[in-house]
Amino acid sequence: MASKEVELWVQDQLHDVIGMSDRYIAEFLISLAEKSNSSGHFLQKIQDTGTLDVNDKVTRFASELWNKKKRERKEEKSRKKNIRKREETSSSSSSDSEPEKKRSNRQSPSSSSDTEDEEKERLKDLEERDAFAKRLRDKDKDRTKNKADKGSKKAFEEAKKRLELAEKDRRSMIPDLRKSSRRDYLKRRGVDKLQELEEDIADDEYLFSKDELTERERKDIKYKKTVLSLAKEHRKAGDKLKEGRYYMPDEDEKPLEKYVEPTAEEQRPGFEQRQWEEEHVNKGVMKFGAKDAKKKHKEKEYDFVVDELDEIEFVSMLQMPGSHEEEPREKQMSEAEKKKMTIQDVRKSLPIYPFREDLLKAIEDHQVLIIEGETGSGKTTQIPQYLYEAGYTKGDMKIGVTQPRRVAAMSVAARVAEEIGVKLGNEVGYSIRFEDCTSERTVIKYMTDGMLLREFLSEPDLAGYTALIVDEAHERTLHTDILFGLVKDIARFRPDLKLLISSATLDSDKFSEFFDDAPIFRIPGRRYPVDIFYTKAPEADYLDACVVSVLQIHLTQPDGDILVFLTGQEEIETSLEILQERARKLGNSIKELIVLPIYSTLPSDLQAKIFEPTPPGARKVVLATNIAETSLTIDGIIYVIDPGFCKQKSYNARTGMESLVVTPISKIQRTNLGNVVLLLKSLGINDLIHFDFMDPPPHETLVLALEQLYALGALNHKGELTKLGRRMAEFPVDPMMSKMILASEKYKCSEEILSITAMLSVNNAVFYRPKDKVVHADNARMNFFTAGGDHLTLLNVYNQWAETNFSTQWCFENFIQHRSMRRARDVRDQLVGLLERVEIELTSNSMDTVAIRKAVTAGFFYHTAKFSKGGSYKTVKHQQSVMIHPNSSLFEEQPRWLIYHELVFTTKEFMRQVIEIENQWLLEVAPHYYKAKELEDGSSRKMPKTVGKSKD
Repeated sequence: MASKEVELWVQDQLHDVIGMSDRYIAEFLISLAEKSNSSGHFLQKIQDTGTLDVNDKVTRFASELWNKKKRERKEEKSRKKNIRKREETSSSSSSDSEPEKKRSNRQSPSSSSDTEDEEKERLKDLEERDAFAKRLRDKDKDRTKNKADKGSKKAFEEAKKRLELAEKDRRSMIPDLRKSSRRDYLKRRGVDKLQELEEDIADDEYLFSKDELTERERKDIKYKKTVLSLAKEHRKAGDKLKEGRYYMPDEDEKPLEKYVEPTAEEQRPGFEQRQWEEEHVNKGVMKFGAKDAKKKHKEKEYDFVVDELDEIEFVSMLQMPGSHEEEPREKQMSEAEKKKMTIQDVRKSLPIYPFREDLLKAIEDHQVLIIEGETGSGKTTQIPQYLYEAGYTKGDMKIGVTQPRRVAAMSVAARVAEEIGVKLGNEVGYSIRFEDCTSERTVIKYMTDGMLLREFLSEPDLAGYTALIVDEAHERTLHTDILFGLVKDIARFRPDLKLLISSATLDSDKFSEFFDDAPIFRIPGRRYPVDIFYTKAPEADYLDACVVSVLQIHLTQPDGDILVFLTGQEEIETSLEILQERARKLGNSIKELIVLPIYSTLPSDLQAKIFEPTPPGARKVVLATNIAETSLTIDGIIYVIDPGFCKQKSYNARTGMESLVVTPISKIQRTNLGNVVLLLKSLGINDLIHFDFMDPPPHETLVLALEQLYALGALNHKGELTKLGRRMAEFPVDPMMSKMILASEKYKCSEEILSITAMLSVNNAVFYRPKDKVVHADNARMNFFTAGGDHLTLLNVYNQWAETNFSTQWCFENFIQHRSMRRARDVRDQLVGLLERVEIELTSNSMDTVAIRKAVTAGFFYHTAKFSKGGSYKTVKHQQSVMIHPNSSLFEEQPRWLIYHELVFTTKEFMRQVIEIENQWLLEVAPHYYKAKELEDGSSRKMPKTVGKSKD
């Protein structure tokens, strides 16, 4: 073990060498020096880490540190020699001194024995870790085998029952279905024939109006017109019979939605008489001009609506043709024709379809293929089907497709299942965090990239897959970058595995270079033409510019819905109010403008409104965050407005603060590496510095992630994964949260901690606060407040919901989002299964809030804040000023010590989800991280007694 003087010296020197001082970096360098044979060897080891640039300062520092350790080793050897000499001298003395010698040896053990004990403890932990991992693998094998055996028998029995019931129902329903189908067919046939006759007459007039017709042709046209006239009069006669008398309404005829109150003018005596006279007088008035003149000059009516000073001028920058651009607008398919298209017709209309055979040939010839194609070309839905049809799933093998977003994985899997004609979860399924919709029959599996990473834990070589498709690779999430390095390595020793990297941007060359110069397959064309416009000059207020642009499009452009990308809920609600207010002022002078918001925390019933078809004569405007960028497809969108800003989450690895800042859209690396480092360590990848990243993260961020895992106990002093770390890796949550779950075993409160973890996982989307009912929503939230902090408040919400048998009505009455609660329940159910997997029993201790808070502290001791003299809070380690979020139950309480779940920067640095603790608990759960001096509480300290003259 390094002496305290050497450690302090190293910490002081680090300021000059790297510009910062850290205890764990000092310990790391000292251990490197101890294992080095010479100062040159030590310097080479520092250089191999890739964290420091070797210069004169580093060379001098390395030489001095190695010499200090060399002197320490010499002193240690001489001390051992003296001990041996004393032992030899004492052994020659009488036997009476023997007990005394043993006692003295026990009281002052040598440092070598300490090292041996530490090494034994490390080896024992590694042995337990490997045994635990083996038990997990055995469980997976047994469960898979049993599930397949039982599942197949059960599945056949269930399928047989369903087929028998379906056949019975079909026989009883067929006669009625035939009768109703025949009636519906005759109705539709009458309408179709009438429309066909109208079109036939119009064609004859258009084609033969200038030609001289024969007598027979003239009679034929006259006959058609007579038949058409009689048919229309017959339909009108039927409508006339209904006037003024009761009739049986049709099934599809809807009554008026609401009663319309007569106006004051209509209620005056003699109104009906005057109305009848006016109608008869108007019949005798002569009218001049074309009937469609008003229609032709419709655009001129709206010139006065938007002032010229407020208009935004756009410049056309790019025109990208589409596959249907050459067709004139009148020849393009109508909505009715699109609905009549079969699924196979839609598949054949996609830009990827003509290249099906060439693509399959390229996949057969090359193991790794980069596929580039425009959004909407059909890459995501069609390529897995082409592989499925080509026989890549024979022998119960699977095709895996990764998506960066969970919503995309679910929606695309549902679409592909519909196209293949199977039930979702059978041959086609999806797997996302805390939700698995697959079965033993699944051969096309959509999943988030994080879920594929977790599959590496149970199947490191992914032997069950014949093809992997990394889709939307251009989004470049951290999990995607890790996947690139892993699948690249697997492809080298598994030549039978086909690896497809799909991207929609021009970064294909970079992907190709990373995957050993893999060939690129480009899919040309897009379904629709795209025109891109930019503003002539930057806008000072991009929110107001978006609103004005929407109104400009609405007043001057042809029909088509509008999609506007904004940065968050606050901007969406502001734009919603402004648009609705301006549309209300314009009144009937413009067409109806339907404004609909969409963001992640919006209740699901309100989210679903954006998918409803737009009524005739109206225009829909969807105000969305980037949730609608790649995850959702909204029919009817023609115009897209993008201000070029987004809210990005930047993570400060040193302070642990996550900042939500509105910034121009760009490529930025930002995330917490802790979870990924733990996962890679679990996969047996220990050399993280030299891991094959496409774009390596900063070394400082990587070192700080390792430091955090060491402090949590997931890694030992040699950087090896501990048994605790291996158990933590089984939970698909943040390492601090998984440590909290495992700490609940000690405090006997795993039931409560699982509920808290599930509620924390839904990202502050529990409470709903509509603007028109703010007071009621705030009162409902305050009714759930529990002494001790927000974690206990969330636990209270979940327990009350569970007591109502998970009622939807209860959520509605208490302004709780039912969708978020359902998700929390699903998360909790999966965590219960994982708790059993890591060999922890479910225990409950709901009355002991101290035990619950101690378990939270055991996981989140990193996130501690102390109330300071200035009336604000400061983090204990980094002395950063922070504040309690106004939505917190402790906002007005201001306890002395707090643990926070996360730090976010909006207008200020706020602590979200805080819980009150006592400072002694930190020494109990993390004595290796905190010193008693750091946790001194001066609130109860008395003023010292005065001395000298002031005492007199």
